[in-house]
Amino acid sequence: MAYDFSDVSVLIVEDNLPMVELIKSLLTTFGIKKISSARDGEEGFVLYRKETFDLVITDWMMKPVDGISLTRRLRNDPLSPNQYVPVILMTGFSEKRRVMQARDVGVTEFLVKPFNARDLYRRIAQIIEKPRQFVRSEDFFGPDRRRKNDRGYSGRERRAEPVMINVRSKMGEA
Repeated sequence: MAYDFSDVSVLIVEDNLPMVELIKSLLTTFGIKKISSARDGEEGFVLYRKETFDLVITDWMMKPVDGISLTRRLRNDPLSPNQYVPVILMTGFSEKRRVMQARDVGVTEFLVKPFNARDLYRRIAQIIEKPRQFVRSEDFFGPDRRRKNDRGYSGRERRAEPVMINVRSKMGEA
């Protein structure tokens, strides 16, 4: 399905300039016109507070502030203008523990480097087509970490339905 991304605004947080240029090129190909970038999580958060973004694409490994710390701040800092913004985290590491760590700080989608245009487009489409409700608990705020909606289990350990907040995005269908 093709989407109209002409009004979508994206923040890229990446310290590798060739990677920033590659991502910008891909996003432009998808029809995204409003693209900003920052070199690390601190610069990214400052820019995020100044402008309105519909999507954040961040690298994991950056100094002094990495993508995990940025995501945690986007989700939990009272100065964050939109704690519900979708976050795509890019990394060259795909071990299960890293995926779980990213999920546990509130990352929306995980993108392993190297990736191609289709991989990035699929992550964006996933955000649109299967939006995840947000959950707030004592130690977590972010997209529901459960991908499957298994209603078949009714045992003692079944979690109650989470408190859900539906967030609409400007990402509309063409």
